[in-house]
Amino acid sequence: MPLPTSSKMRISLLKKDEIIDFVEFNITGDAENYIRCDDESYYLQTNVFNIFAGCFERSHHLFDYISPTMYNARRFIPLRNELLVNLEQLLVIKNVSQFQQYLSQVFLGKDLLEVLKQIDSEYEKHWKGYIRRLIQVNRHIMRLIDQCIDEERVLWIIPY
Repeated sequence: MPLPTSSKMRISLLKKDEIIDFVEFNITGDAENYIRCDDESYYLQTNVFNIFAGCFERSHHLFDYISPTMYNARRFIPLRNELLVNLEQLLVIKNVSQFQQYLSQVFLGKDLLEVLKQIDSEYEKHWKGYIRRLIQVNRHIMRLIDQCIDEERVLWIIPY
């Protein structure tokens, strides 16, 4: 059974024409500049990004929730390691209680729970789909980091 969809929230990395309240994952620039909202960028709704924000914060002491933060070769491995730990936590969730507990312990995770309740009155029945999507996002961000490493790019995290 497909999960309810809403223009208010999608749990996936998106392209710029699919999103309003977002954080941009931009790989178009260098250490000084980037092309804002480039076609190559990915976007994540803020409520979903908040689930991963701790990974970005712990891996880069200059991470900022309100201004652009650059990740380069020196920061990629710590970020990837944080995302790997997060992925391992997501993969062991086996029931709705663990799902709710995980989100409740993550910075602003309770906000995501509230959004899920608003867009899906039966989200507790659909929790497996939501956890699957969070796992996909986690893996997608890790692949984006791998791409940056392989192609010697920088990654700008830009909140809007």
